[in-house]
Amino acid sequence: MLDPRIYRNAMMIVAFALIVVAFSLGSQAAPLGATLVPDSFNGPGAYATMISLAARYPNRKPGSNGDNQVADVVAGALTSDGFFVHRAAFSARTVDGPRTIQTVTGTLAGTTPGTIVVVAHRDSSRPGSPADLSGTAVLLELAHDLSSQTQERSIVLASTSAHVGAAGAAQLARTLPRPVDAVIVLGDMAALQARSPAVLPWSDTQLAAPPLLRNTAAAALSEQANDTASDEGLGGQFLHLAFPLAASEQRPFAAAGDPAVLVSASGARTPAAGEPTSASQISGFGRSILQTVSALGAGPSVPGPSSYLRWQGKLIPAWAIRVLVLALILPVLAATVDGLARARRRGHRIARWVLWVLSACLPFVLAALVVVGLRVTGVIDTAPPGPVGGDALTLDGKAAGILAGLGCLILLGFAVRWRVERHIWSSQASSPQPERANGRRAARRRAGDDDQTSPGAAAAFLLVLCVVALVIWLTNPFAAALVVPALHLWMWIVAPARRVRVPWAVLLFAAGLAPGILAAYYYATLLGLGPAAAAWNAVLMLAGGSVSLTSAIEWSILLGCVVSLAAMIVRIARQPRPRPAEMPITVRGPLSYAGPGSPGGTKSALRR
Repeated sequence: MLDPRIYRNAMMIVAFALIVVAFSLGSQAAPLGATLVPDSFNGPGAYATMISLAARYPNRKPGSNGDNQVADVVAGALTSDGFFVHRAAFSARTVDGPRTIQTVTGTLAGTTPGTIVVVAHRDSSRPGSPADLSGTAVLLELAHDLSSQTQERSIVLASTSAHVGAAGAAQLARTLPRPVDAVIVLGDMAALQARSPAVLPWSDTQLAAPPLLRNTAAAALSEQANDTASDEGLGGQFLHLAFPLAASEQRPFAAAGDPAVLVSASGARTPAAGEPTSASQISGFGRSILQTVSALGAGPSVPGPSSYLRWQGKLIPAWAIRVLVLALILPVLAATVDGLARARRRGHRIARWVLWVLSACLPFVLAALVVVGLRVTGVIDTAPPGPVGGDALTLDGKAAGILAGLGCLILLGFAVRWRVERHIWSSQASSPQPERANGRRAARRRAGDDDQTSPGAAAAFLLVLCVVALVIWLTNPFAAALVVPALHLWMWIVAPARRVRVPWAVLLFAAGLAPGILAAYYYATLLGLGPAAAAWNAVLMLAGGSVSLTSAIEWSILLGCVVSLAAMIVRIARQPRPRPAEMPITVRGPLSYAGPGSPGGTKSALRR
C-alpha cells in the first residue's frame, strides 16, 4: 500500500532543508578580557578554609545543624567584607525528603545596572566530602578580593543548600534582583583529577548559556588553570537539548531568562565523599572565576540563553534544526497518507488498528499515573525538582518495591490487553458476517484484515507513529529527531507490498531503537547510574515534576508503537513467504504501461 515514488519525491524537501541549515551557520562571540589581576586570589587560603570547614562540620545534609552552621560562617564572612547580607529560609523537596533550608546572599552594589551572580552550595549528601565545600571556600575568597575594588555591575554571592536536585538554586533563580547579566555556579573547585568539559551550559529547558559567557569562562580556565575546557561532541549536545536533564545547579536559571554556566573540575558529576583534592587546583580554578567575574563586570551585556548547537567553531540555530527535522518527517508522512487512502479505498479497516496500537501504550500511561498518584499521596516523598546523580542516589527497599510494583503493573496491563484482544477477535471470527454489497471489501476482510500484517494495520501503525513524532516536534525538535530513524526504517518493515525478510526486519527494528538506547546509556554514564538506579531516577523525575505528565504520555505512545511493531514482526515471521508465482499481478495505470510485452499486460494482436 505504500508507494515508494511518493517517498522518494518527498525526499527532495530534505535536500532543500540541508541547504537552509548550511546557510544558517553563524559565528561565535569572542571571550571577554579581564581588568582585575586574578593573581590576587589566595588559593592556599581558600584551600585551608575548605579543609577547616569540612573538619568542623562533617555532617552537612540539607537543613541539618552542620548545614546551618556553615551558613552562619558564610553570612559572617560576607558581612565583614562589606556585603549586604540577606538570609531566606524556605521548605524544599530534597533527596532526603522535605526539609527547611537556607539561602545566604551577599550583595555588593555596582555603579551601573546589571548583576553578576556567583553561586556555591555548602551541603553534602555524605559525611565529610571536603570537595563539596571547595566552591564555598572560593566564594569567601572572592568576597574578599571583590570588596577591595569598585565594581561596575552589582555582585551577588549566594550560598545555597540542597544542591542535589537544585532545590536551593531553583528558589534563588525565582528571587534574584533583575536584570541579571550572568550566573556562575561553582561546583568542584579542588578535584585532583579534572574531568572534561569543565564549563557546562545546560539547563532544564532547551535553552543553553550564550557562547559569550561560555567562551569567557573557558578562556579564563585555559589561562589560569591550564584546562582546555573542551566542548561535548555534536551528539552529546544534541542529547542535552533533546532531553534537558542537567543535574547540577545551573539548570533552573535559564527558565528565568538568566544565562548561567557551571564551572566544575568534576564536570556534571558530584564529587565523591573521599574525592582527592589539590591546593593548586583550587588556586587555578579560583583565579579563573575571579578573571571571569572581572571580565563580565567590565564588558558588554551578556545575551540571554538560547537554543543552538556548536559545530567546528560555528553555531547552528535551533530554528534550522526544526526545519531539517520537519523535512525528514514529511517523506514518511506523505507515504503514510497515500497508503492510508489506498487502504481505505480497498476496504481495509483503519480505526480498529489505530485503537490496537494505542492500546499498547495504556500500561505505560497507567504506570505514569500511578507514579504521580504516589507523589500526591506522599508515598514518594524524596522527589527533588531535578535529576539525581548516582553518587547521591540511594536505592533502598522502598524504592525497589515501587519499581517492582510498577514493572508488575506494566506486565499485568499487557496480559489484560492480550486477553481482551483474543476475546474480541475470537468472537468476531465465530460470528457470521453479513453479506455486503461491495464484494471486493468483503473479500479483503475474509483474506485476513483481522491480522497484524494487513495493510490496514500497517497504515494505522505508521499514522500513529507520524502523529506522535509531529507532536514531539512541536515542543522539542531535538527529541523528534531521535524518532526520525524509526520512521524511515520501520516503514519498510510493515509495508505489505515490499516487505523485507525477517532477519532484515529485526535489524531495522533494532536500528530504529538505537537513538533511544544510546540516549539512555549516555545519561546513565554521565550521571553514574546503573540500570535500577536509572529507572528509579526516572520515577523521581516524573514525581518531582522535572518530567511533565504530558511528556510521559507522549513517550508512552511511542513505547506502545514499539510493542505493536514487535508483535507485527512476530506475526510476519510466522507467515509463509509467498512464492513469486503466487504474487498478485497488479495492472497499474494510466502512468505505468500495461500493454503488450509488459508483465500482466494484454497479448499482442500482431502476427509473428
